[in-house]
Amino acid sequence: MRCPYCSAPDSRVVNSRPGDDGSAIRRRRECLSCSRRFTTYERAQLEPLMVVKREGARQAFNPDKLLRGLLLATEKRPVPEERLRSFAYSFEDEVQAPEITSTEIGKRAMTFLRPLDDVAYIRFASVYRDFDSLERFIEEIQGLKDEG
Repeated sequence: MRCPYCSAPDSRVVNSRPGDDGSAIRRRRECLSCSRRFTTYERAQLEPLMVVKREGARQAFNPDKLLRGLLLATEKRPVPEERLRSFAYSFEDEVQAPEITSTEIGKRAMTFLRPLDDVAYIRFASVYRDFDSLERFIEEIQGLKDEG
């Protein structure tokens, strides 16, 4: 496994344990060159979940992309990173179809964020729904106020 810090080709496994409800193996690794530690996840890949983009292109689902979006939305907010990681990495297991639209992924992510943090929800919605004006922000915030 290549080190994400120094790109050295070799690392050693320090600790292994089941992760993500037994659907993956979590491995703690140490780089043999720079001695920094990092975590990898190993999971069985049967048939990749395909994402149908808005323009019609198809690509394999990447939980890291979903996690990156969730982390951006929750930056400096009191949302545990482990909850975000769990959602992103179990997402593929919960979808019971061979493909899903990027729109559906966004809807599910918003549904996940809504009860966790209003600010993170608005941040994610602003990108997902492509808010182009202050009025769109105000409408979404007013909708939150009316619900709660």
